[in-house]
Amino acid sequence: MSVILRTKLNLPSFGRGKVRDTYQIGEKLLILATDRISAFDVVLPSGIPDKGIVLNQISAFWFARTYHVVHNHMVESIESQRALKKYSTPRFSLPESVLGRSMVVFKAKRIPVECVVRGYIAGSAWSEYTKSGTINGIKIRKGLKESQELPEPLFTPTTKAEAGHDLPMSKKELADLVGKSAAVELEEKSIAVYQFARDYALERGIIIADTKFEFGYVDDEIVLIDELLTPDSSRFWDASRYKSGRSQPSYDKQFVRDWLISSGWDQKPPAPALPKDIILSTAERYRQAYFLLTGRILKNVFS
Repeated sequence: MSVILRTKLNLPSFGRGKVRDTYQIGEKLLILATDRISAFDVVLPSGIPDKGIVLNQISAFWFARTYHVVHNHMVESIESQRALKKYSTPRFSLPESVLGRSMVVFKAKRIPVECVVRGYIAGSAWSEYTKSGTINGIKIRKGLKESQELPEPLFTPTTKAEAGHDLPMSKKELADLVGKSAAVELEEKSIAVYQFARDYALERGIIIADTKFEFGYVDDEIVLIDELLTPDSSRFWDASRYKSGRSQPSYDKQFVRDWLISSGWDQKPPAPALPKDIILSTAERYRQAYFLLTGRILKNVFS
């Protein structure tokens, strides 16, 4: 099971996240999705085969599909030898290992907020609701079941923490941080993209229960950045097996979270290694999500 956990390109590093390694490439950036996987804000020692390719390909798919709704920072997904040569220089050539798992993007001034949109009640939202009847501090009507669809999509922003857990933000706190106009725009754009993607995915057998977006400024315009509507940033449920009142069969990393919880891990570093069957099952879930959304079988060799 070949995986890429860390990259070291002969390019200036722009940063390394839980999953993505970013490099400067002229006036633009090269974002490379590795096969790392994180849970509970900890990067696991095990990688998931083809995960980086799935994340990059799904993001590229959605960036192209939703551009008419909200603009984004993608310039080009690196999927061919032509693209490799296009962004290579006499001093440096992109290696073939980046094919399929990287994209060139415009530099953006990141807005330090996770723009979460919830269409269904699950995860931390369900936990909060059962304790206080609220989601992100917003009072919600009584009687909802776990995984039930909300009356309308709910915008629940959080902080973008450099380390540790993201923290819920009220709309006032968001406005204080980014300005009133920008706060309204972030909410409107987040809900518009979610609604478009939710309807598109449902026709293809996937319920997008919730997702998180990141935005930044490019030439004074607020645009989508980073990743978009992937199994890492979203809850993807099997629509054919959906039933409210319980947790749902999914095509995302909840499968890994469930195993980690059952293992007795205390959610503090270091994380345990994943068993082979969990790794392979997770990889298959990610590939299936890609197939259902795009109608294409994942290629792990690009030419």
